[in-house]
Amino acid sequence: MHTAILAGGPFRYAKDGSVFGNRERLLPLQNKGYYREYTVATPGAHDRGGRRIVCGGTDPVTPAACYYTGDHYASFKRITP
Repeated sequence: MHTAILAGGPFRYAKDGSVFGNRERLLPLQNKGYYREYTVATPGAHDRGGRRIVCGGTDPVTPAACYYTGDHYASFKRITP
C-alpha cells in the first residue's frame, strides 16, 4: 500500500486518497485537506475494515508524515513516508 501512496495510485478502494478530517484530533492539527487516508487490507474483512494509513502534507505523493491506525482512528502510530 505504501508504494501505491507514493506513486499516486492506483488504489483498490474509491475512498483511498480522500481527505481525512482528523475529527478525533489525535494527529497534529493542520488545515483541512492536509491529511489523506488510505485503506490497509484487513484479513477476513468483507469491506474496507478498520486499518488505515493517514498521510499529511501539501502534496499527496510526497507526504511529510504518515500514520497507521489498526483500530479505525482510535489511535495512531507514526510511520515513515
